[in-house]
Amino acid sequence: MARLVVQHQNQPSFSLLPSSLSDFNGIRLTNHIQCRRKVCQPKGALHITASGVKKILMMGGTRFIGVFLARLLVKEGHQVTLFTRGKAAITQQLPGESDEDYAEFSSKVLHLKGDRKDFDFVKTSLTAEGFDVVYDINGREAVEVEPILDALPNLQQFIYCSSAGVYKKSDILPHCEIDEVDPKSRHKGKLETESFLDSRGVNWTSIRPVYIYGPLNYNPVEEWFFHRLKAGRPIPIPSSGIQITQLGHVKDLATAFLSVLGNEKASKQVFNISGEKYVTFDGLAKACAKAAGFPEPEIVHYNPKEFDFGKKKAFPFRDQHFFASIEKAKSVLGWKPEFNLVEGLADSYNLDFGRGTFRKEADFTTDDMILGKSLVSV
Repeated sequence: MARLVVQHQNQPSFSLLPSSLSDFNGIRLTNHIQCRRKVCQPKGALHITASGVKKILMMGGTRFIGVFLARLLVKEGHQVTLFTRGKAAITQQLPGESDEDYAEFSSKVLHLKGDRKDFDFVKTSLTAEGFDVVYDINGREAVEVEPILDALPNLQQFIYCSSAGVYKKSDILPHCEIDEVDPKSRHKGKLETESFLDSRGVNWTSIRPVYIYGPLNYNPVEEWFFHRLKAGRPIPIPSSGIQITQLGHVKDLATAFLSVLGNEKASKQVFNISGEKYVTFDGLAKACAKAAGFPEPEIVHYNPKEFDFGKKKAFPFRDQHFFASIEKAKSVLGWKPEFNLVEGLADSYNLDFGRGTFRKEADFTTDDMILGKSLVSV
């Protein structure tokens, strides 16, 4: 992992070091991925040639989405610098990643250490380096983007990770890119960032994922179900369980991010990205069990209005129908998700939870509240 280390914020000096010299404190996971294709390669492998080698800055890149995207970009021959606070290991060997592939990646990726909310430092450091393309994976507010654009007047493309959560709740689904948005949603900062990018006249592209899942997921999406399946517990699901939602695999999301790079058709466009199929909450519980090799679970429905869970979250999804059309990305970008839901959940389980690694310990406090009370059929 190359490190671009900042010594002073007023007069920064940079030293580009091969990333293999950086400390690695992450979990080392090494088993091979089994493939069903005639040519043996990991699921989610990509062979796209972007136009020209780019000097790319990625805001974030050490937690989840950026971990997979950075590898694709490096494999394509681009020079990739991760901008992070340096609190987490800059690289970690991925499940199923060979020692050779990891060594090659960690020797090529660069690191710029800093706080993106220190706007003066962002302007100074980015101006000194200069970048062709920015992938903003962890941006939340428009004010965080302004110093980046100010520092890079010759920027060729700004690619932003937004969210399908910006859409206004509707009875007419799936959500499409032209649908009404909600300026009061908890993702309003991402919506304002999209508007800001457009107002600045830069060449921007925004990706709006729905729910993301896959190995290293730091949000308790599939992990929430896996904990309960492993413990042999009933799975409490709010209301009827027929609420329809949608999940997209992180590796498919990474290939979508790559497909917009240097793509004229992606200029000043928004794309929903997720899986091909929709699924009910009950169906998701059953899919998790099938993917992980557990018996079909006992599902318990409850009325969430009858409980006071305090600050605890009893279920990892919003209690409503929530899914989006990905037809625009398929037709305009030629992108298509590789994973179906059960295959993707199996990939996540086999390369992460099934190896004993997860982000959050199991907490069945709210489950016990639900199971301990007379349940209401909805």
